[in-house]
Amino acid sequence: MDTSGLYRAVTGFADSAPVWVQRTFELWTEYGLWLFGVLFAAVWWRARGRGRARAVALALLAPAATAVAHVVSEAVKSAVEEERPCRAVAGAAAPLVGCPPPGDWSFPSNHAAIAGAAAVALVMAVRRLAPLVVPLALLMAFSRVFVGVHYPHDVALGLLLGGSVAALVVLALTGPVTLGVRAVRTGGTRAGGIRAGGIRAGGIRAGGIRAGIRLTGPGPGGESSPEVRNVPGCRMP
Repeated sequence: MDTSGLYRAVTGFADSAPVWVQRTFELWTEYGLWLFGVLFAAVWWRARGRGRARAVALALLAPAATAVAHVVSEAVKSAVEEERPCRAVAGAAAPLVGCPPPGDWSFPSNHAAIAGAAAVALVMAVRRLAPLVVPLALLMAFSRVFVGVHYPHDVALGLLLGGSVAALVVLALTGPVTLGVRAVRTGGTRAGGIRAGGIRAGGIRAGGIRAGIRLTGPGPGGESSPEVRNVPGCRMP
């Protein structure tokens, strides 16, 4: 796939753009992925505070699926070994940022794969985020061509690869992780009942339960509460 002509057009446009536009794209391409990290944290915090177990599972899977997509993208990059356009394309404008060193291959774009994966995973967790995260992912992908370090096909297929891997991971693991969240919440409720009854749980076990509850949240009323049974010698409040 030869997109060197489009690469020349985009980098030529970037070279003639106002300095403030160039600096904005340089900052975005360098630090923009951190915004997805902030969104991961916000979605998780919202889910653990009031979300059902499935919402928490989706929030936890979003960064995990993105990490898997990054690993897959890196594996493909190492297998293909495509040279960077900032070294391979003659007659193109100089890149706005330093050209990555030899051996740091071009296809696919890891930035685009991560952005695509994060956008898909976040939308699967909170659909209302689509109007925000989809343009952000596209902007991240475009910025990699704009600053001169990727071909257009690197970022297009990077978005597709990252989004596809993230979707598959989330679809495959939502059920098991949801069951795990429910188990942690139920365990926390039972531990609380045991302490209320005057029986001390083991320190290590209790600490693990507390850590799990901090991760998943207690859940909305009723979801994490196990069936209540009358036990001889125990008086319910």
